[in-house]
Amino acid sequence: MNTNIRIAIAEAIGTMVLVIGGPGTAIFATGLFGADPNSLNVGTLGVSLAFGLALLAMAYTIGNISGCHINPAVTIGLLVLGKIEAAAAAVYIAAQIVGGIIGGLFIYLVVMGGPDGSLDKVQAAGFASNGFDTHSPGGFDLAAVAATEIVLTAVFVMIVVATSRRTFTPGFTGLSVGLALTLIHLISIPISNTSVNPARSIATAVFQGDWALGQLWAFIVFPIIGAVIGGALWRYLVQPEEAEGRVVDPDV
Repeated sequence: MNTNIRIAIAEAIGTMVLVIGGPGTAIFATGLFGADPNSLNVGTLGVSLAFGLALLAMAYTIGNISGCHINPAVTIGLLVLGKIEAAAAAVYIAAQIVGGIIGGLFIYLVVMGGPDGSLDKVQAAGFASNGFDTHSPGGFDLAAVAATEIVLTAVFVMIVVATSRRTFTPGFTGLSVGLALTLIHLISIPISNTSVNPARSIATAVFQGDWALGQLWAFIVFPIIGAVIGGALWRYLVQPEEAEGRVVDPDV
């Protein structure tokens, strides 16, 4: 099978699982469906862990196929570092967006099978979308959300690259990036509902049905800025021979 096709399928599957695992947990396991004893409420910690565990699981599942970017910001950060060609990056990003939307569609269809009014309730609650001002969980303004998304995306990209070097302990990359994503969600769910991943933001905004698409630009632009900063900082801090990595070379 063509390498680009293999990578596209892997990245689509990985991003789909990330969306089902993260926003899916936020929608189905945070008490949104009432006080029934069988209705879980895992809270911010549970949602943060769900994102981290989804990334960890996919890193060990598709890492040897595509490097498991499953995030356009990661792909752009690697593009800045020269670790991936522009044409390949386009394949990654397109697959991530498609996979994310498929994950969002899965959640949407399951919600439609819930009790009467479930879809209206989930959409009114935001469909786990990212937002600022009145749509920020904590009421944070655009400037606060911008700073959070830019800084945390930059940090995340640096962690991904740092833990994907040939010199990094084999087998621990997935654990490291999964825990890093968990930490990032613990910090920023109250601020922006955590993006740091444009594909994840697109996946929920298209099914929210109201305000989310109007604010989606912020969760595309700010993570991209953060990715460029993270890639540039890593290039400055680390010597070329130290920065050699295996993120985009699945056969290493």
